[in-house]
Amino acid sequence: MQITPSPTPSPAAGNSPGSASGLTSDFNTFLRMLTVQMQNQDPLNPMEASDFAVQLATFSGVEQQVRSNQLLEQMLGQFALLGMAQMAGWIGQEARSAADVVWFGGEPVTLSPNPAATADRLVLAVRNAAGDLVAREELPLETAPYDWRGRDAADMPLPEGRYVLTQESWRGEELLREDPVEYYAMVTEARGSSSGPILVLQGGIEVSAGSVTGLRQPEG
Repeated sequence: MQITPSPTPSPAAGNSPGSASGLTSDFNTFLRMLTVQMQNQDPLNPMEASDFAVQLATFSGVEQQVRSNQLLEQMLGQFALLGMAQMAGWIGQEARSAADVVWFGGEPVTLSPNPAATADRLVLAVRNAAGDLVAREELPLETAPYDWRGRDAADMPLPEGRYVLTQESWRGEELLREDPVEYYAMVTEARGSSSGPILVLQGGIEVSAGSVTGLRQPEG
């Protein structure tokens, strides 16, 4: 009697490369089924050598995949610990990134403008959390740091809260492009996530560690 193993079930879609439990189960099931097949094959009509070789190759492939996933799981764990250890040193530093700004009505926010190369004018557009334009101001046409002091068009202080700052690069009457503005904010927390380390900036703004383009000591 010849028993042909049924196809090995595929891992569930939610399984990640870091979890080898599903593959390990499939691997053990495949091994048991291959053993039963060998024990119950017809002596007068044994399995073809080529078929046996194919199943052995499949057996070896599943075993290697299980081992590779286990190694990947260990490496990811080590990298996560290393990343968090490095991020811990960033707490208390000021990180530069393009993100929403929380205005506290006190110290100015240091922006890092980056106008288009052919622009002849640079404008800062300020929108509140609802997306309403609340202020516009001319910026120097340079990449030097600029202190934004949270003022509206009438030079009155804006209410404290969350704002989105973008820079408009103009050439004459033509808007060349509009980009988020990078700025410096203090890092208050670092934590891990499925997509990598996350930094929490002053005011609760969250940014990925990979989006940080600069780091500096707080002034004073």
